[in-house]
Amino acid sequence: MRPTAVVAPSILSADFADFASGLKTIEEAGADWVHVDVMDGHFVPNLTFGPPVIQALRARTQLPFDTHLMIANPDAYIEAYAKAGCTRLTVHAEACPHLHRTVQAIREAGMQAGVALNPHTPLSQVQHIVADLDTLLVMTVNPGFGGQKFMTAMVDKVADARALLDDHSSAAHLEVDGGVNLATGQACRDAGATAFVAGNAFFNHDGARTDFVKRLRG
Repeated sequence: MRPTAVVAPSILSADFADFASGLKTIEEAGADWVHVDVMDGHFVPNLTFGPPVIQALRARTQLPFDTHLMIANPDAYIEAYAKAGCTRLTVHAEACPHLHRTVQAIREAGMQAGVALNPHTPLSQVQHIVADLDTLLVMTVNPGFGGQKFMTAMVDKVADARALLDDHSSAAHLEVDGGVNLATGQACRDAGATAFVAGNAFFNHDGARTDFVKRLRG
């Protein structure tokens, strides 16, 4: 059974000098999760923030934190992100030599576990651990920077990921991240996605953000 669709605006696209206002904007728009992009300058060519910032943000909202680790050696930091208040923790298959062990460690730390796949990474990387996933994240851009153009070829990958989850009767969210706006979000939703990360498209939306969230959620 597919989960109810959710929208997770990325705090990475908010004003870095005023994350509190960014969280308020996300809450007032009626979004479901706060997407938190963690980058280390090694796994991806960018640096963002880590557990201390997340812990500070945790005190400002009750919304679930959907934390996406784009870092090398994520196993070393699972406990730190759990203590910081993350609700869901997604790691990259490409960064985890023992992926099943990592997923189990995330769950044992009290968080829901997700695995992200870069555009070039085949779904076969997760086909044997589908039953252990709470989220399967299909990257629709190469990870590292916001504001990139959506890769239309990934719509077919989203459809294949939906088939994989359905074949295993999985209730995991199928999440998309990268260049997601109302148009690309609809394409992904039609392909079977149920969780939508939006950064620039959310914060730069000209109209009411509540309307943006409702339309993206479908």
